[in-house]
Amino acid sequence: MSKGKSFFLHTHTKMVLLDNSSFIIRLEKFANAAKKDSSFSVTFKRYNGHDKPKPREGRPALPEPETYMCLMRAQTKSKKISTIVRQEDVPKMMNMYAQFMKSNMDGLKRVKKVKSKAKAAKG
Repeated sequence: MSKGKSFFLHTHTKMVLLDNSSFIIRLEKFANAAKKDSSFSVTFKRYNGHDKPKPREGRPALPEPETYMCLMRAQTKSKKISTIVRQEDVPKMMNMYAQFMKSNMDGLKRVKKVKSKAKAAKG
């Protein structure tokens, strides 16, 4: 290896599909680990239940679902988890997620607003 060149080793981490309560429990572990020195992200996406790609032209299209679901994903640097929330489970899941957010958002710092010179001169 020559100096000055950096080589990156990309490791593929498989996403783990969990049930809703297990997802929240694992998300709490992500949050506790992130308090030390890292971060994690959570995404929400509408999910129609299709795991296959769209069919090619000339082939029948995949049927549209009667009800859509929500795909929740969370990831840290090395771990990925996901869950599928059905329409009837949304209120319960959002309550669990809100409780998680309230209990784990204790590391935020209040930002002090700095008045600009123009506003300070008027006031």
